[in-house]
Amino acid sequence: MAPTLAIDVGTSMTRVATETEGLVLAEPTVVAIDTRDGSVVALGHDAVELVGRTPRHVVAFRPMHKGATTDFDVAARLLHGVLERCGMGRFSRPRVLLTVPAAATAIERRALRQAARRAGAAHAHLLEAPIAAAIGLGLPIHDPVASSVAVAGAGTTEVAVVSLGGIVSLASIRIGGDDLDADVAAWVRQHADAVITGTTAEALKMSIGTASEHARPRQAEVPARRTTDGAPFTLVVSGDDVQRAIADHVHQIVRASSDCLADAPPDLAQDVLVHGMHVVGGGSMLDGFVEQLSERTEVPVRTCEAPAEAVVLGAGRCLEDLGRLSQLFASAER
Repeated sequence: MAPTLAIDVGTSMTRVATETEGLVLAEPTVVAIDTRDGSVVALGHDAVELVGRTPRHVVAFRPMHKGATTDFDVAARLLHGVLERCGMGRFSRPRVLLTVPAAATAIERRALRQAARRAGAAHAHLLEAPIAAAIGLGLPIHDPVASSVAVAGAGTTEVAVVSLGGIVSLASIRIGGDDLDADVAAWVRQHADAVITGTTAEALKMSIGTASEHARPRQAEVPARRTTDGAPFTLVVSGDDVQRAIADHVHQIVRASSDCLADAPPDLAQDVLVHGMHVVGGGSMLDGFVEQLSERTEVPVRTCEAPAEAVVLGAGRCLEDLGRLSQLFASAER
């Protein structure tokens, strides 16, 4: 039988899982390409390390933006490299199960499937991320009871109420961790007249950032460059600064969760009040985010041990029974 892989091609990270081994690969969704001949120089962590250190003809591309494929050719090259990293040779022709945002358009879904086929996959199925996350968490998605899942990714945030194998209520916004990083960088430029890299902004968000307005005082020193003369210096940033920078987008994410629950049928909404909401994705690891979400939605909010991997691990669990779960894939490939 042809090998099967579950692939979560996220805006920031691409992860691969198998039925037997679980997570087998996690790399940044970045490809470095030599623009002179179109060859792939590096991908994943290797490509990230090349940013700012290569000749002008070597360019790092991010083929995904806000959960959608924005560069079909680069996405196919990325997936081809991912398959090679997973031991898939030219003649392996694996079957792949790809996760997509539940709010992805038909064009976005088709582009991802075609990119996988060009990369060497014999068959490419799709599974919506909230459903995959619910499976990864072991929630009873096929039962007549509501399970609520929030997937807080780098490019999108989706909150879904799932029952009887389908999404009953959905709130999806194209806001995620990358937007919070941009907020931090913009705040530094506006208030400190300095420039920091996206990597530094993300590090500030995760080390001293918080979604809570009542966090303990914290600060960090980071490398920066003055906007006036370009001179490098060490910038001191406080946790309050980061909190104020990201507050607006955090509020929009939390409000989307409330909107999803408000749109759910009363009986299913009552189930969520009893069983709570489960949060996965890298965004759920922001300090104070779970507490803020629980306070605003007035429902219990739960996390898991590896929230960033929940979606791909859930898709990996589906590999053992692709036939029985075909209805889930059919709805995702509409």
